[in-house]
Amino acid sequence: MSVTESVVGALDAARSIEGEIVDLRRAIHRDPELGTDNPRTQARIVEALGGLGLEASTGRAITSVVADLVGGTGGPTILLRADTDALPMTEESGESFTSEHADRAHACGHDAHVAMLVGAARVLAGERERLAGRIRFMFQPGEEGFGGAATMIEEGVLDGVDAAFALHISPNVPTGLVAGRPGPLLASTDDFEIVVRGRGGHASTPHFGNDPIPVACEIVTAMQTFVTRRVEAFNPAVVTVGRIAAGTTTNVIPETATIAGTIRTVSDATRAGVVAGVRRVAEGIAAAHECTVDVRMTQGYPVTANHPQFHAFAVDVVNAVVGGQAFVELPSPVMGAEDFSYVLQRVPGAMAFLGACPAEIDDFLAAPSCHSNRMRLNESALGLGAALHVGVARAFLDAGGSFA
Repeated sequence: MSVTESVVGALDAARSIEGEIVDLRRAIHRDPELGTDNPRTQARIVEALGGLGLEASTGRAITSVVADLVGGTGGPTILLRADTDALPMTEESGESFTSEHADRAHACGHDAHVAMLVGAARVLAGERERLAGRIRFMFQPGEEGFGGAATMIEEGVLDGVDAAFALHISPNVPTGLVAGRPGPLLASTDDFEIVVRGRGGHASTPHFGNDPIPVACEIVTAMQTFVTRRVEAFNPAVVTVGRIAAGTTTNVIPETATIAGTIRTVSDATRAGVVAGVRRVAEGIAAAHECTVDVRMTQGYPVTANHPQFHAFAVDVVNAVVGGQAFVELPSPVMGAEDFSYVLQRVPGAMAFLGACPAEIDDFLAAPSCHSNRMRLNESALGLGAALHVGVARAFLDAGGSFA
């Protein structure tokens, strides 16, 4: 069966329940939860999946939900994933269903991810007998820096899984389009904190001390030189210093100066080289000024790399579901990070960006982006998102797990 034949009716089926998908999204949006502890969101997911005949379980260490739809006959298993957690920020979107909590908001679209995947589960559960295989729905908390996907993998979410697919909604892609690329889609992320230790003293006699502040400033500028001179232009890295702290008043040379920031790369080799390079630059400059330095690296998410053949398969599904050329290939990776990367390290699969630019914004690149407290979505994209999950699952199972 061709991909086009597999996805027939997927969009109409998802559109028929789009109102319910939107309602669920708004309910979750009003009541955001942080990190790996999302009990109210978990309860909403379990309730929404109730009555669909799924084999469902909840996480032991975190508030995850895993639900399996077993088809009418045996076959491969495909995993569809949605993340559930929000961000610690104050929402200023102006939506009528804005967050009811001043200190947290769904500003990365995870509320939409959950609602779309529940919608897909409803559609697919209604056609169980035509499915030759198993569909696993992965509802994962703790994407925003907590590594919830890794915890779910430890608890067995990938056991028996042959491939995986995820969507990330984006207000910076036109509604009705989907964007992605084969290979690296999103960057790895590592954080660093560098503490330069000098010798404090009076600001009027710096020669009696050893001022760590200019040393820290030199390290910051040298790291940028390192990136431009030692990192290949077509295998890029970003090193950003987001915080510098030193001293308490104007007439005191402090003992220490602290630099903190993030490293983003799109290959394992570059990641290792830049992490080592930042450490080497800091230690070398500090030594040149007779200071000492403590460099602490915190390893974050790996590169989110789409399997080239599965990506091509997903492109075919997108275009078939929409009925035209709806997929836009990105020319380069996005330097944000995602813990779906842990899933893609272990099974073939892909992630893509679902366009949801608000209708009143003409320039999609000017729309408030994910992680903005003014971020808004075009909810007409939610039915399409559910349909794409349905289409990928159907086509994968119809092909017997083949996507080459």
